[in-house]
Amino acid sequence: MHLEFQLLSWGAWSPDFQTTESWQHWQQPNTSVSASQATPALSHVPAMQRRRFSRLTKMMLTAAHECQVAPQTRGIFSSRHGELTRTLGLLKDITEQQPLSPMAFSQSVHNTASGIFGILTHNTAASTSIAAGEQTLPQALIEAYAQLAQDPKPVLMIFGDDPVPPIYSEFTHEVELPIALGLYLAPANSVTNTNANTTLGLSERPVPGHNQDNISFSQLIHHIATGKNIQGCLCHWYWSVEHHD
Repeated sequence: MHLEFQLLSWGAWSPDFQTTESWQHWQQPNTSVSASQATPALSHVPAMQRRRFSRLTKMMLTAAHECQVAPQTRGIFSSRHGELTRTLGLLKDITEQQPLSPMAFSQSVHNTASGIFGILTHNTAASTSIAAGEQTLPQALIEAYAQLAQDPKPVLMIFGDDPVPPIYSEFTHEVELPIALGLYLAPANSVTNTNANTTLGLSERPVPGHNQDNISFSQLIHHIATGKNIQGCLCHWYWSVEHHD
């Protein structure tokens, strides 16, 4: 299986790289979970609303906002762990026989960011939530490809995750979290987006002539931000980003 997309725009956020310029100056893959408790400003959202959001939701909304998509764009929101921290808090309240917060309960579902994005942008287009373990990001792109094959209008893909709470840390090892990435995608053969000059490729097997070394999320985003080509293995799939003049 080999999938190709036109990359129309992108957005990304992590505590260490919060702007396009910072992603351009990235040099080395992260080697440990960031200890920073920084949270996206989300300044385009009224304070009364954004103060209720988890950091994961804020990260994913920030990535989506930076993509600057057209109104009523379909969305695919993907996260391996989702609102696990909020859910764990609710479980703790239950064991301590404390009343549950209706707000916390309503935002503990896996499609929290998807629903809030639709509310904030008045977007009533179809939205899909994806969770697929270590392959959550590539599986979200497979979903995007399938939707574009059915309807070539561009689709927004958002990926985001926060580190799991300490009680779950022995079951997972993810060194680049927290991170969020947004990709505004069109079919590779689209002729309606003539200004798009970046192609994103995804393959389940090595592509002849391509570099097969492991790459990181941050490395991939850095090459998107700087207009540099890259090939490599990420989440057990083989990726390529090619920029065209």
